[in-house]
Amino acid sequence: MTLILGIDPGSRITGFGVVRDTGRGCEYVASGCIRTGNGALHERLQIVYRGVREIIQSYGPVMMGIEQVFMARNADSALKLGQARGAAIVAAAEEGLEISEYTATQVKQAIVGTGAADKQQVQMMVMHLLKLTQKPQIDASDALAIALCHAHNRQSLIPHGLVGAKRRGGRLRL
Repeated sequence: MTLILGIDPGSRITGFGVVRDTGRGCEYVASGCIRTGNGALHERLQIVYRGVREIIQSYGPVMMGIEQVFMARNADSALKLGQARGAAIVAAAEEGLEISEYTATQVKQAIVGTGAADKQQVQMMVMHLLKLTQKPQIDASDALAIALCHAHNRQSLIPHGLVGAKRRGGRLRL
């Protein structure tokens, strides 16, 4: 059984979700949000970094899936999102986690079956897949979806002996 951390990065709210991949499916472990408030950007990034490290140290995941930055209309927002993402990645790297990145479309495709799904559809499928009785917060739900996407991606590579493979330029490399 493998613990997987999913991170939905944000400069104000970073969602996290931890699932246990049993090989036959995934079980819910924990989820929530790291809220950074309205301080200076460097202070918010430090909160994200510390929050992710604390989650890793508390739950002991061995791998992390994180959403890639998409280019939004507002370049400043995209840059801040990228910085929050970087803080989370550095925290995971320092803790020795294997890190994988997924686009929002890849996550939606893996969880809902279509890359055009909205957040509520993703949230409902996360609830169904993890047998949750209450809706997680939307950022936590997105993070759980990322963790589930990573588990699904990992499981699809196992029969082919490609678990350690990395993606470069859209291709798997051993």
